[in-house]
Amino acid sequence: MPFQVEHLSTLIALVDEGTFEAASTRLHITASAVSQRVKAMEQSAGQVLVQRTTPVVTTAAGEVVLRYARQVQLLGADTAESLGRASGSGSSNVDPGAKPEHVSIAIAVNADSLATWFLPALAALPQPTGTVFDLKRDDQEHTTQLLRSGEVMAAVTSTAEAVQGCSTEPLGTMRYLAVASPGFVAEWLNADPRLLSSSPMVNFDRKDDLQHRFLRTLTGSTARPPCHYVPTSADFARAIVLGLGWGLLPELQCGAELADGSLVELAPGHPVDVNLFWQRWNLSSAHLNRVTEVVREGAQKALRAA
Repeated sequence: MPFQVEHLSTLIALVDEGTFEAASTRLHITASAVSQRVKAMEQSAGQVLVQRTTPVVTTAAGEVVLRYARQVQLLGADTAESLGRASGSGSSNVDPGAKPEHVSIAIAVNADSLATWFLPALAALPQPTGTVFDLKRDDQEHTTQLLRSGEVMAAVTSTAEAVQGCSTEPLGTMRYLAVASPGFVAEWLNADPRLLSSSPMVNFDRKDDLQHRFLRTLTGSTARPPCHYVPTSADFARAIVLGLGWGLLPELQCGAELADGSLVELAPGHPVDVNLFWQRWNLSSAHLNRVTEVVREGAQKALRAA
């Protein structure tokens, strides 16, 4: 069932943008043309590939084709880069100042990595490489689902077992510390960590179970304290510094505040360590190889050895 390259690019644009209208704007064609291309792919596959919701959602068959589409796009960019180098080595007609064609690398990454070490790692990528990034933020326990669905090519995850068709390697350990502001400690805890079970807590979102796991380990309590939900990493940390509640922060994110007294560690000697892994498509790609290398080096500099 051969798919036309322009149809594969259309599927990528549709999933990335979420609607037929937005995909049409990105591709500079009509929404009707986007729909016709997707229907042609579905006829070729003999299966529905996209649920017409807002935003659109790929079916199980659509996930398979989406992953294939992204692989074709990535290999196409690698081929173009290699041909450009070959042409430049023996042709006087090549503009040495020409910029490379850009390829988008979709990566799933957890918010705490994104707020601390991951962006500096990507910034170390040699320029210009023709690479741009489409970062999908999700909890480290859920990023592998984006790999399975074909939405991303690589992921920072806490899952060691490789997704089918992917390779995996350890990145290191992100250490979390339970912290709160001095004012919060005085008002709610009275130097007794057992009172954490009834003291206001800050959670990232409803997927975030880190604070509750810490409580169960430290106190054996299965209590559900009153909870603030603050779904951005920087604002999560700020909410704790301002005294809204207690929570766990990466040591990379709270070291300065612990040093200047803005935060207090609540349970010294009881950190929570989360092992992180890099999973990527098991596909030979110059672009993806370069990204893997800088992510590996960035993790080695910032994270604890596993």
